[in-house]
Amino acid sequence: MEQETKQMKPIWYFVGLMLTAMGAVVLVTGLIDYLGSRTTNTVLSELHPAIWWGAIIVIAGLILFLTNRKSKVE
Repeated sequence: MEQETKQMKPIWYFVGLMLTAMGAVVLVTGLIDYLGSRTTNTVLSELHPAIWWGAIIVIAGLILFLTNRKSKVE
């Protein structure tokens, strides 16, 4: 009988999934704050950093996820 070896996904695959999920939460929260009538009195609130950082985190997560989706670790 042949032995089956289990192949696992690399850790960067799961890091990409987590970053994409967390970035989506930050991005949606930023969009809700932008579209809503809620005002914040922080120093650079007019730049809407939640939207920028949410988009950056989603892009980084998708890059990690897509580059490691087909790779396997023994």
